[in-house]
Amino acid sequence: MNTGALSLIDTALRAGVEVCFANPGTTEMPIVAELDRLPGMRVVLGLFEGVCTGAADGWARMTRHPAATLLHLGPGFANGIANLHNARRARSPVVNWIGDHPSRHLPFDAPLTSDIAALTGSVGWTRTVKSAKEMAEASLASVEAALGPPGRVASLIIPADCQWEPGPEPLSEKTSPALRETPTGATREAARLLRKGRAGILLGGNALTSRGLRAAARVAVATGCGVWVETFPSRQECGRHLPRFPALPYFPEQARETLAKVTSLVLAGAREPVAFFAYPDQPSQLAPDGATLYSLADPDKGVDAEVALEALAEELDAPAAATPPRNMPAFVPSGQPLDPDNLGRALAAVTPENAIVVNEATTTGFMWNAVHASNAAPHTMFFSTGGAIGQGLPNALGAALACPDRRVIAFQADGSGLYTVQALWSMARENADVTVVVCANRRYRILQVELARAGIAHPGPKAQALTDLTRPVIDWAALAKGFGVPACSVRTDGELADALIRAFAERGPSLIEALLD
Repeated sequence: MNTGALSLIDTALRAGVEVCFANPGTTEMPIVAELDRLPGMRVVLGLFEGVCTGAADGWARMTRHPAATLLHLGPGFANGIANLHNARRARSPVVNWIGDHPSRHLPFDAPLTSDIAALTGSVGWTRTVKSAKEMAEASLASVEAALGPPGRVASLIIPADCQWEPGPEPLSEKTSPALRETPTGATREAARLLRKGRAGILLGGNALTSRGLRAAARVAVATGCGVWVETFPSRQECGRHLPRFPALPYFPEQARETLAKVTSLVLAGAREPVAFFAYPDQPSQLAPDGATLYSLADPDKGVDAEVALEALAEELDAPAAATPPRNMPAFVPSGQPLDPDNLGRALAAVTPENAIVVNEATTTGFMWNAVHASNAAPHTMFFSTGGAIGQGLPNALGAALACPDRRVIAFQADGSGLYTVQALWSMARENADVTVVVCANRRYRILQVELARAGIAHPGPKAQALTDLTRPVIDWAALAKGFGVPACSVRTDGELADALIRAFAERGPSLIEALLD
């Protein structure tokens, strides 16, 4: 007999959902029981819901297909909502299965009763299943909603009785996203604006593939326009084989200065640039007053930015753009204590070709992105697109399971890593090929920068305490070993390079605590 739970899972599996990152509870036990009947659905246990949702985002960023999460009622979903915010901002397709009490139990206001729909609606598409008879159709609808385009978070709220009661036959429709091409008129208008001079292009979304970056370089050669990358795109191809474009600066006054002479800004897969935060006497919008903003490829409308840039290059009759050779000099360890620069040089020197680098290193990560990533071997990089910290380790887990033939490097700040440190246990359990590099400066360095920007040159003891991660010092190597992940600590660039080479030579996860001055 088919149950509603079986209809849900089997339909999702047939629609292309291959993995479920789960932290279930009592109201999800019928789904848990039915997972054994479907060997094609991989199940990964996360010790915290934020690990599950971040891992689903990492899987989706690499495959462009949704992973499922299985979460327990409203509080379980709420524990995972920060990384669903990041997934929403990254336009990642994610399907959430959230159990709820049977309708007959809801009037009694049991301890875990909450308004789940209010929570799920804050991050994307949501639907409450009303009957076991609709489970297959609802499952397919959630996958289609997640795929879009654009990709998005789709949540199904599933009462327990809808899971255990008899359900319909699974549906077997295969769904896939279909991006639209930019209309010819839009390409011509973008070309006209760029030919006028004092123009630029801001790249985001799938404009940051190898094809998109090469097309943008051709456009720059043809028009002399500036080209920038969104500050925190969801995914970007990087390395010395590709054209190098600077990221739009994080701080608004620097971004405004960068764009100050631009009178026309073409958005290719990017949103309008706005400041991450508001500051006194600083505008929210980063483009100059009066500048024309023109969307060549709006990903929220499912327009393919990669194809749009190639069409724009053809419209401009743009010549081929050569990528200047960037032959990285042989890495010679200095033996000096680690700082953001020599840490980045060491990592760039030994990063394996085709690696996936998940960059949540915050202040140290700025140096990597601005200087060193373009000198490394070809690799794919993730960024903290939504700004909610704690995505790095779960993203790395999901990416490693999605691409088991590629080495994943979790380039991780120590402060944000502690939000979802439980991901280390799942990496060990799944034997995921993730090398974690923890940039351990033992402080919330970005908050210290923000205090200085606020004019507080000498913070008082309370302000200092809120940015300090000592008293006691956090021992990352001991934490990792406690979760089953081999680990070591290093203090110099040579020690780091040696530790990385050893880690890359072995299958499975490892952690390197890079102690920064």
